Amino acid sequence: MKFDSDAALATARRVLEMEAQAVHALGARVNDSFAHAVKVAASCTGKIAVTGMGKSGIICKKIAATLSSTGSPAIFLHAAEAMHGDVGLLGPHDVVLAVSKSGETLEILQLLNVAKRLGLPLIAMSGNPNSTLARMADANLDVSVTEEACPFGLAPTTSTAAALAMGDALAMALMECKGFQLEDFANYHPAGSIGKKLLRVGELMHRGEAIPIVSEATPMGEVIYEMSRKTLGMTAVADANGKLAGVISDGDLRRLLQRSADPLHMKAGDCMTRNPKTITAEQAATSALAKMEELKITSLVVVDSDNNIIGVIHIHDLWRTQMF
Repeated sequence: MKFDSDAALATARRVLEMEAQAVHALGARVNDSFAHAVKVAASCTGKIAVTGMGKSGIICKKIAATLSSTGSPAIFLHAAEAMHGDVGLLGPHDVVLAVSKSGETLEILQLLNVAKRLGLPLIAMSGNPNSTLARMADANLDVSVTEEACPFGLAPTTSTAAALAMGDALAMALMECKGFQLEDFANYHPAGSIGKKLLRVGELMHRGEAIPIVSEATPMGEVIYEMSRKTLGMTAVADANGKLAGVISDGDLRRLLQRSADPLHMKAGDCMTRNPKTITAEQAATSALAKMEELKITSLVVVDSDNNIIGVIHIHDLWRTQMF
């Protein structure tokens, strides 16, 4: 075998161009049938059973995973295994999503006959809009392609790319239809890099005895002691009702020393920065980092809806998660 780098690069570009064109062509087919498919899936009170064979089956696994992670419980149901007992996975409130290039795959059609007898709604993704699968479906999504990128026109390439893209389109439309929010995404992705990026302030903040806090009447000598032993480079200042009145930072202390000959005889209320920037425990940790970078500060007081002090988050707490 003689390796030809130019030929390899040309083949790669040709395949990518063909797949890009196949995906782009799907846009013209996002029509009333697609809207009906979203409506059928959104009304599902059970799970979405995504079924296929061969390479389409592999695409089905990814579609099922995307649906599940974006608020629509889904499973991959192997069409052949279903006819040997796995059809028992289907419940009375489920929806079936079947993917097939030809729309005539025997195992899928056998499974769909069972699904129809059970009265389950059917969404199809077929490469042949005139196929048996397309005709059986309550909503058919046309994922046909002109040709495969394989030089022999055999290996599923453009067809699987089109099916995968349509599956993503369906999942994202369904996610928005169901009102899936960033907070929901955080609950569904508690681990890994996504989970770290979706951590909430309340999961990282210092709370309880770890919060540096003084009253407005606290002498500055005690303020400095509180800041030193809590090691966050600042302290919150509470008013007579225990609500946030201000903050004192290391920078505030330096500026105080420059303008006052005897700062230790002053009170916290005389030296604090009033109306400081705050954040809530429910906000994303990324929002805390963005606010700190914008304001060029290293910590934020965490407050509840009544301006009660419930925590402090420091920039080091964010860096330690290695999420940025």
